[in-house]
Amino acid sequence: MKQIETLVEDIYNLFTLDPIDMDEEEVDKHIDTFGEMLKVHIKEFLYEKPRDRGNLRLSAIGKPDRQLWYDVNKPLLDAELKPSTRIKFLYGYILEELLLMCSSIAGHKVSEQQKEVTLEGVKGHQDSMIDDVLVDCKSASGPGFDKFKYNRVTEDDPFGYIAQISAYAQANGVDRAAFLAINKSTGEICLTPIHQMDMINAKGRIQHLKGMVSEGSMPDRCYSDVPDGKSGNHKLSVGCVYCSHKRECWSDVNQGRGLRVFSYAKGKRYLTRVGKEPDVEEVTNW
Repeated sequence: MKQIETLVEDIYNLFTLDPIDMDEEEVDKHIDTFGEMLKVHIKEFLYEKPRDRGNLRLSAIGKPDRQLWYDVNKPLLDAELKPSTRIKFLYGYILEELLLMCSSIAGHKVSEQQKEVTLEGVKGHQDSMIDDVLVDCKSASGPGFDKFKYNRVTEDDPFGYIAQISAYAQANGVDRAAFLAINKSTGEICLTPIHQMDMINAKGRIQHLKGMVSEGSMPDRCYSDVPDGKSGNHKLSVGCVYCSHKRECWSDVNQGRGLRVFSYAKGKRYLTRVGKEPDVEEVTNW
């Protein structure tokens, strides 16, 4: 019986020239499972039927309070998301399913895929158990992947991954878990162990969130804006840049005009205060 500690090495070995130690019929079964899981994600993507829109989900309890308030009380439709964003979500799911298929073919025990779990009345779907260890698969690139590779996700976790895996672990009654991450740009894979000391009190977090999202008034902003160099301008912090609700959340800035967006060489910059007009193109359709 293989142990999860050798998982990454065993997956890499699949892509050598040596034949794998598994008969073709068994490989076909794992590929068929991969295909079935892809069918679920692609049909959900095409027919716009996401699970429990407007409700709390275990996968989201690590988000900041105000962002979650918006998710529950003013949920965005998929039509309001950019096509490129939806495609990014889709291929992220595909890569995560690829990791599970490779784990199976590499001889590791993969079970309880997409099992529904409940904690404090809030539902979620875990990715899997691998070798009887709770595993959450993630796709990331660049600095995001490095947080998993160098085990820094507990220190810098803007997307709430630790809260998410804590909830799944507590719902399963286990105190050991791991992230299996893949670098979308390079194909590199890493396994990041998470132990009980790294986890949050997910039950307490959920109890707080239930009360928060039911209140009529929304919480304070998750992050303050930050100076944009020495120009006198202010811009969104990184945590806000990746939030789907930033347009409405910051609609009162710039004398009521809302966010002003400018196209710089390294990407869009969302300004909350314009003291000096940037010498680059302003984006009006974003």
